[in-house]
Amino acid sequence: MAKTIQAIRGMNDCLPQDTPLWQWLEAVVRRVLTSYGYSEIRMPIVESTPLFKRAIGEVTDVVEKEMFTFDDRDNESLTLRPEGTAGCVRAGIEHGLLYNQEQRLWYMGPMFRYERPQKGRYRQFHQIGVEVFGIAQAEIDAELILLTARLWKALGIADHVSLQLNSIGSLEARHNYRQALVDFLQNHLAILDDDCKRRLTTNPLRILDTKNAQIQAVLNDAPKLHDYLDDDSKQHFARLCAILDQMGITYEINQKLVRGLDYYNKTVFEWVTTALGAQGTVCGGGRYDGLVEQLGGHATSGVGFAMGVERLILLVQEVNQSLSLPAAVDIYVVHSGEQATLQAFNVAEQLRAVCPQKNVMLHCSGGNFKKQFKRADKSGAVFAVVIGEEEVQNGQLVVKDLLGRTQQQTLPTAEAIRFLAQNV
Repeated sequence: MAKTIQAIRGMNDCLPQDTPLWQWLEAVVRRVLTSYGYSEIRMPIVESTPLFKRAIGEVTDVVEKEMFTFDDRDNESLTLRPEGTAGCVRAGIEHGLLYNQEQRLWYMGPMFRYERPQKGRYRQFHQIGVEVFGIAQAEIDAELILLTARLWKALGIADHVSLQLNSIGSLEARHNYRQALVDFLQNHLAILDDDCKRRLTTNPLRILDTKNAQIQAVLNDAPKLHDYLDDDSKQHFARLCAILDQMGITYEINQKLVRGLDYYNKTVFEWVTTALGAQGTVCGGGRYDGLVEQLGGHATSGVGFAMGVERLILLVQEVNQSLSLPAAVDIYVVHSGEQATLQAFNVAEQLRAVCPQKNVMLHCSGGNFKKQFKRADKSGAVFAVVIGEEEVQNGQLVVKDLLGRTQQQTLPTAEAIRFLAQNV
């Protein structure tokens, strides 16, 4: 026997018993985003490697350690996308969507990072991202946060997530703060782990979100980023907080929140949970006003966020115990006899025509009625339609409520179809 081939580590199959929850979550997200006037964009999963190096930053963990990069047959370096913002900006520039325009976009799909697989963090994972271009005011930052808050309610997880908020200011403000932070940490080299020592020379602001408790204790006495903010960033952040206060959105200002990618400025935020252990961030984003110009476009403001679908799925499963998903099958058609089989095909197609939002499954694997009813019960169907030779001769159908709420009834074919259309 040939050796079986298994999925690549950290790249998982989504099995039929799991897809209904994924489909439900995706439908909820699509409905909420559409209600805010956002339009879907779909980008390739493979991009030119320099796109991510220029956008994310060459000294970030993503670029240095996590990207799936390879050379194609023309020796061009390509990368499986590790995040969606860079590709969305590239598409916007390439197709003329951004210059002197406002765009409110969203996307959904797989991303790829070479990480140690663990619960809620995989090498192929799925993100839903939202990007807004051409609006510099804090009002759009607030709308994105309000949008996510509405989404959590729709998913039934609002009581299990909390908002952390920060402003990281302008590029100049961060440069000044960076030097002050490095000067402070130089006096505490003995307690820095190897990762933080490396970041001290490459990306020292990332040390602020280290998980090392001893280093975090020292950072409590470090200079505060807010003391270095420029006036414009302070005013922008104050306006954002005022709107969130007015709208009743609870948040915590976390001055150690900097996000992991170089392109952010001013507003950064994360929605976090304590229900999933170490994988606490379910959504994160912020403003990136310099990214479009950095990638070759005209100067255009930008702000957005991304959420991990796998973590949202885990959180919904953990806390939303009352969730009821639509049945995979609503009507199961069973039949016995040559003429009954032909009639069953006809009836199934009629039901699909008059009940386009319902799922009709036709039994196709033979067997007696007992076996077919076992399949019907296993499918989760609400009703079974039963067709035998007698029903064919009499122009009738037997309708059986598989949930036992009503009595089985025999009806003329047209009447039975009308009954099912009204009651399924």
